[in-house]
Amino acid sequence: MKLSVYNTIIEIMHKHNSRDCLPLIVKEFPDFSISTIGSIYAQDYQKKMRKTHHIHYNPMKMEMYYEQYLEGVQNKERHILLKISNGIELSPALLARMILERYLSSTKYGGENPPRSYVTKLMKDNTLINDPMLASEIHECLVSDDHYGPHVDNIKQSIGHEHECKLNRILDSLNLAYIGEDQMRTRGFDKTPDVKLEVPFSVDGHVINWIESKASFGDEYSHRGYLKDQFWSYWNRFGPGMVIYWFGFIEELDTDREKGIILSDKFPENIVRMNPIMK
Repeated sequence: MKLSVYNTIIEIMHKHNSRDCLPLIVKEFPDFSISTIGSIYAQDYQKKMRKTHHIHYNPMKMEMYYEQYLEGVQNKERHILLKISNGIELSPALLARMILERYLSSTKYGGENPPRSYVTKLMKDNTLINDPMLASEIHECLVSDDHYGPHVDNIKQSIGHEHECKLNRILDSLNLAYIGEDQMRTRGFDKTPDVKLEVPFSVDGHVINWIESKASFGDEYSHRGYLKDQFWSYWNRFGPGMVIYWFGFIEELDTDREKGIILSDKFPENIVRMNPIMK
């Protein structure tokens, strides 16, 4: 996807400010799947939350939201947290976690912040929350949030695993020898791509020693982070390799081919196998 097309898609999303616009974008840009457009929307939404989260996550704001919640409970309202999150344009799951932290602070930890691990545990299993009303409200936030929360994390992990299996099936069908992350870790590697080829192949003259599978769209923000935290580490350990962004990527980001990292949106068909001459 060209950067200009990506920017146009983002503009349409910002104009509508709702996932309802996704089918309209697919209709206008039929070359891209709903999965690709959905991934772009999710990434843009998450970037917005990262930029604005600090505005809400401060004692004064948290106290105000908690008071609004308590007032709603007193008035026997329903969907209280969803209404608050919609009004302040904050992810329902993020608001639910803030309210849960505030609740635990006042009821269990004497005004101190509760341990993050304990909050995460209750977010994953709402039945452990002593207040049935709060448990119900938090559950509603989690099932209504398409971008944050343990349910979304599970879905992302499942989709990621599905595409890793897809990559493995392709390699198996081509009779290419490889090892996976678990095998690499047993050999002492701490930074591991999804696949390390036992026998490299080449694509367009570039040698491929490893492949990383990303079940997402490759935008500038995510790709820059992956380069820093993952890809260059793989390059240092295993040499040149390839990243597959299964939902597409911004073409202008594919600038490190000569350095040893190439990008693709599928497994390439034009691979050249190593063919040693037997003597």
